[in-house]
Amino acid sequence: MGYLFKTAFKSGKFRFGFTVISLILLTVIFLPMFYRVDPLTMGGGMFERPNLHEYIGKQAVREAVGPTAAEQAVADDIMAQFGLSAVTKEMPKVPHPLGTDNFGRDTLAELVAATKTSLLIGLMAGSIATLIGLSIGLLAGYVGGKIDNLLSTITNIFIVIPSFVILVLVSVSLSSRNFVTVAFVIGITSWPWTARSVRAQTTSLRNRDHVNLSKLSGHSLPRIIIKDVLPYLGSYVMMAFILQVASGILSEASLSMLGLGPQNVASLGLMMHWAMTFSALPVGAWWAFLPVVLMIALITFSLNLINSGLDQIFNPQIRS
Repeated sequence: MGYLFKTAFKSGKFRFGFTVISLILLTVIFLPMFYRVDPLTMGGGMFERPNLHEYIGKQAVREAVGPTAAEQAVADDIMAQFGLSAVTKEMPKVPHPLGTDNFGRDTLAELVAATKTSLLIGLMAGSIATLIGLSIGLLAGYVGGKIDNLLSTITNIFIVIPSFVILVLVSVSLSSRNFVTVAFVIGITSWPWTARSVRAQTTSLRNRDHVNLSKLSGHSLPRIIIKDVLPYLGSYVMMAFILQVASGILSEASLSMLGLGPQNVASLGLMMHWAMTFSALPVGAWWAFLPVVLMIALITFSLNLINSGLDQIFNPQIRS
């Protein structure tokens, strides 16, 4: 593993992507230790403007800055549709560096918590999808025959049917959704392309000399696959996993924007969902959605750069 990373760091794309994703992870881990604000506590008014200058100046309290007349009119109209009131209470409040969302929750604290949730969903979904795709691809590619035909047919069926349609249908059928459930649903609907690619790679490896020697030695099927075939797919599996993680994060965001994401937890997709539902753009509350868009873009862009860097190193055609 150490040699793998040492080799990968020769790529500038990998270094840049790895640095960005590492900074995001460090922020998610350590910022809550210093910025102790509950991301789900409604401690402010609706769409309060960012006041970073007050936070930096360590002003512990401030008077609420009310919206303009036009913004208040739009907010009143939106909140009235939900039977709520958008009146801003004139009371001392703790400064919010990135403002508040439609529920009066601190956007910075919510963004950090949402990023953590989305990363966890992406990692879990990516692990599940990679494990399923790897298992099916290895078995179909190595055994061949009727098993290969059966598994390839199942894989092709899942490829023909858009995975997002299956994802939506499964999510709608669930009465309760937490982030683990959402990650599992995304994982079991995202494996076909990995399975197809691994099968192709395995088919080219099953007649290698060392594999044939292992067969003649009487080794079992699991032992041959794990010891003699899988190590030659290590770099490819890692790249497939990274793409599955990025795909899982985007899938969660898409589901949550439709209202089918995890419940009672902050996620990047849910923040976008509420921003759209309460018309953050017409109100002019850019801080309710722009940081979320940038965070999703940064995560997926850095993961794709890491994958591209690994491909640049380990793909003989590109390396030459």
